Amino acid sequence: MAKLKITRANGEVTEHKITPGVEYAFELKYGSGISKVLREHERQTEIFWLAYECLRRAGAQMPIWGTEFIDTLETVEVLDEEKK
Repeated sequence: MAKLKITRANGEVTEHKITPGVEYAFELKYGSGISKVLREHERQTEIFWLAYECLRRAGAQMPIWGTEFIDTLETVEVLDEEKK
């Protein structure tokens, strides 16, 4: 599965795996799998939500989901997870 590289507006950079728990939460919220939603919608909102969920699960201090959270982001990149 992929991982996210999240750069916050304050300069903090973190990487987070998209775990089964994050995938499950995404499917509950959006009613479909990540790949299908991203392919069909072609927008960043779902990527930003994945970043929010990853940060929330990591215990980061941040505002609730919405514009205030989005404003804390500089970039969110989807990276392939390196296989070993």
